[in-house]
This record gives sequence, structure tokens and C-alpha cells, in this order.
Amino acid sequence: MRAPRSEDFTSPLHGPALASRVGPALGVCFAVCFLTGLLSHYAQQPSQPVPFPTSPAWGYRLTQGLHVVTGTAAVPLLLVKLWTVYPRLFQRPARLDLRHLALTALERLSVLVLVASAVFMLVTGLANASQWYPWSFSFRTTHYAVAWVAIGALVLHVAVKLPVVRDALRRPLDDDPPARSASLSRRGLLRATWLAAGVAVLATAGSTVPWLRRVSVLGVRSGDGPQGLPINTSAAAAGVTGTATAPGWALTVVHGARSVRLTRADLLALEQRTEELPIACVEGWSASGTWTGVRVRDLLDEVGAPRGSDVVVRSLQRSGPYRTTVLQARFADDDRTLVALALGGEPLALDHGHPARLIAPNRPGVLQTKWLDRLEVLA
Repeated sequence: MRAPRSEDFTSPLHGPALASRVGPALGVCFAVCFLTGLLSHYAQQPSQPVPFPTSPAWGYRLTQGLHVVTGTAAVPLLLVKLWTVYPRLFQRPARLDLRHLALTALERLSVLVLVASAVFMLVTGLANASQWYPWSFSFRTTHYAVAWVAIGALVLHVAVKLPVVRDALRRPLDDDPPARSASLSRRGLLRATWLAAGVAVLATAGSTVPWLRRVSVLGVRSGDGPQGLPINTSAAAAGVTGTATAPGWALTVVHGARSVRLTRADLLALEQRTEELPIACVEGWSASGTWTGVRVRDLLDEVGAPRGSDVVVRSLQRSGPYRTTVLQARFADDDRTLVALALGGEPLALDHGHPARLIAPNRPGVLQTKWLDRLEVLA
């Protein structure tokens, strides 16, 4: 039994005619997913040479919604793209000279790296959106590193195949006669591909777009949760049930030698502000809430902290990578950044950060610290 050859695959669905039409859509999805992923990674950096903007308040909500939607839409596009081109893996080099063999090897290696990294990115990204982590490595750092590998392989692949793509796009889609055994035309497969990508978008986008939640069966968050907002981590899971409800709780605000301790009653006695701000998480889900509390800037004024100061924010959480975060100066000085005490006109639920939590505009949800313990101004 001999190994298959490229000429054994006679279906009109294989070849550059379809691949060149699915490829650009897949490339756009990868580019949007890559750029929004870079933005999210940068937003979570403690040190930011270029300050991350605080406006629009819904900016991070939009970018992370696009990140997950384009990543999900890429799944059917990638599957169809692979189906159209996989017979080329069995194609023998046209010439056996060293230069041609080297170019063929480089092309196939770039495809191998692109497919492997793309599958890794899509699988781990979808698992992260579902908050399922069957691995021991850091999702964020690994996802970020492999994203650069994927986009590099994609750029190399496009550079190598651009003449083939350009030539295929100049020809009508059904230029070649279909094989007798073909049960689906090229146009039929292309329509099915766009339909599948559209269904994937509709099935996911409801995590970000509230009016699509009824049809977004793959949306990881429906909008349900305490006080009408979803949560990622409960107070029980964070191990703060006792400390967050202790009668002696107080928020400590520190600047150098000056510090104040404010009980919840003390915070409620200060001027209260109300802001409509979204919670937007890296998993792609988001929801808006009406938050009431004390401006962080007002609390910093209590200890004489100058404007333009970064603030270390500490939670009552016992452990976790986001137990301590940095609130950059632009967020600390923004009038919309609050130590929230209420949500939707009611005292904060325990799972939403009672007795007090941070809420700021255009900020990743993992940095909207719950169960506040301490605000310390960096010198």
C-alpha cells in the first residue's frame, strides 16, 4: 500500500481557489485577536511607559469582546482552510535541487508552526473563556508568547503564498469543472463557511452584547449573578468570608508616614459618588453596573498624596496573582474611580467585594480588586 499523493485528492474543494478566499477572513480574525490580546496584556502590566487610557469607560469591554468573538469565529475558518490545503502535505517537490527543497521545507515548516500555534491558541483561549484550566502553566504568559509565534508564522506564510493567493483571487471561483463525485460545490462550501463563522459569532457575542444573550448559547456569562452581575471568584473561593464580614474591618490608606483607617461606617459618612461602569474580563464577558462609593482621589487627599501617584491595592484574599495590584496614577486621579460600597442602590454583596471594592473605568476585571484591605501610595 503506497502513501497518498496530491493527485489522489480530486475534489474541487481542495486547492488555492477556496483557500485564498477563506484565508483573508482568517487573517483578519487572527490580526484582531492578536492586537486586542496585546492590548489586554499591556493593560495588566504594573508599569506602563505609555499610560493606559481611562476613556472610553467601555473600551476594554469592546476590545475583549472582539478578542473572544474573533477567536471563536476563527475556529470554523481554520478548519475549512486546513481542509482545502492538507493534500499539499503529500505533494512531492517539483524539482530536487537544493534551493527548491530548502524553500519547500521552509514553507511546510512555517505551515506546521502556524497550524500548531493556532490550534494551541484557539483551544487554550476557549478553555480560558470557560474558566477550565487542565494545565499547570500560566495561561496569560504562555498565551502571550505563543501569540507572537503564531503571528510570526502567519506573516511568513502570507509572504511565501502571496503570489499564489493573488493568482487564485483573479480567477472565478468555479473556473474548474467540478468532479462528478463532488457533493458540494466550492460556492456551497464557502457559503457554509461564512454561515458557520456567523453562527459562532452570534453564539459567543452575548457575553459582551446584552441583547444577544438569549441566542448566545456559547456565551460563558449570561449576566446572571448577585445583584445582576456575574462573578468569577466567590468570597468562599477566595477565602475571605470571615475577614470580609468581621466587625473590625477597616480600609487602611497610606502615604509615607501618614495613614488613616476607615471603617465601612466612616466610608459611608464621606461624600458618595455614583458611576455607571462596566466589569469587563479577559474571558470576554462584561456587564454594566451602577456603583456608589467614595472617589479614590478623595481618599488619597485624606493622606496628602499628590496627583500623579501610583497606588498599590491590596485585597483580603489569602493568595492569588491579583491579590496585590497597581492602580496607575491616571486611574487613581480619575473622578470615576471609586472605592465602591454599593451596587445598583444596594450594599455590595459579599461575592461582589463587600465591604468595599475598587471599580475604575476601562480597566481589566481582574484588576477591579474586591474585598479591599489597603491602599498604599507609591513614592
